[in-house]
Amino acid sequence: MSSTRAAIRYAKAILDLANSKSVALEVSKDMTLIANTIKENKELSDFIENPTLKNEVKHSALLEVFASVNGVTQGLFRLLFENKRFEILESIAVEYNRLFDEANGVEVAKVTTAIAMTPELEAKVLAKIKEFSNKKVTIENTVDPAIIGGFILRIGDKQYNASVANRLQTLKRELSN
Repeated sequence: MSSTRAAIRYAKAILDLANSKSVALEVSKDMTLIANTIKENKELSDFIENPTLKNEVKHSALLEVFASVNGVTQGLFRLLFENKRFEILESIAVEYNRLFDEANGVEVAKVTTAIAMTPELEAKVLAKIKEFSNKKVTIENTVDPAIIGGFILRIGDKQYNASVANRLQTLKRELSN
């Protein structure tokens, strides 16, 4: 799923509307729910992207699946129905949350670890984050056993690699010279 310019435009418009109605946080929670549900549910993702299904069916199904969402979010469903753009719903949800976080001074730190993060490792990562950023940071953890141990931290365009695999590569280069 890549973010399209159209998804960014929709996300900006929805954020502006949500801010004007003072429900931006509620809509952000809705967008997180939508993005996670579509990402984790292959059937729903295939259903939304299926070009042979009528948009009326998609619209009513989304209203049923996400019945508890805010009126602004339901308005997005109506807008996507009218413009026949349901396939970019997940991208819109992701972009909305990125723009919402950006507007509220929140940065996302992507942390790759060999195993799920322990409280000790999370404390080390948070200490390293303080060196990179003075903003409020949320941690997004990805598990990749290939790094063997340690962690790789990415905030914006900065990266800090404290993985065992990286140290082994560095040692290998030094020994081969």
